Amino acid sequence: MPWEEKELYQKLGVLTKDKARWEENIPFVASLLKGQPVKITGKALWMLGEMGLLYPKEVRPFLDQIAAFLDAEAPFLRERAMNALGRIGRADHTLVQPYREKMFVTAQDESPNVRLSFIWASENIATNAPDFYEDAVPLFEALLDDENIRVRTEAPEMFRVLGKRRPEYVRHCIEKLRVLSEHDENRVVRIHAGGAIRAISANI
Repeated sequence: MPWEEKELYQKLGVLTKDKARWEENIPFVASLLKGQPVKITGKALWMLGEMGLLYPKEVRPFLDQIAAFLDAEAPFLRERAMNALGRIGRADHTLVQPYREKMFVTAQDESPNVRLSFIWASENIATNAPDFYEDAVPLFEALLDDENIRVRTEAPEMFRVLGKRRPEYVRHCIEKLRVLSEHDENRVVRIHAGGAIRAISANI
């Protein structure tokens, strides 16, 4: 890594820990979405997500730029953009509503890390705005059968989140989750599927 890039990355690392300076530095971090190496851009996307969780209105001017990275060639940037939108959407889902359909496309991204980020971001948003996903449950049903084990272990967690808030959206998935909880070869998948069933059943 060139010295200039290393120095900038270290500067962002210091800023990450200094939340008192976040609000005033949002424009600076957003400026790093252009003309920077992938590692710096990815760090900036991640930071804007965390900053946006605390200051959603302040990151609003940069949302188009963030969402544009959902189409980035580098999977790492698609992943980080999805994470950022999830954190911002957790604070105020109306801010990410214009990008909803574009976000949902990442559920079928060729990169498993991007699909995983889609689930994490969705859990964030659904925590405070479960209705954002009223008609999107089939996307998560498909992810229960994903070829990547990290994706499959996380997918049931979205059913747990929705089960606590809108059990009627996922009640029809209990049988599929039960099969996973009893027969899946992966222990974490079994545990997470069981947790999802309990969350849904307790709130029906």
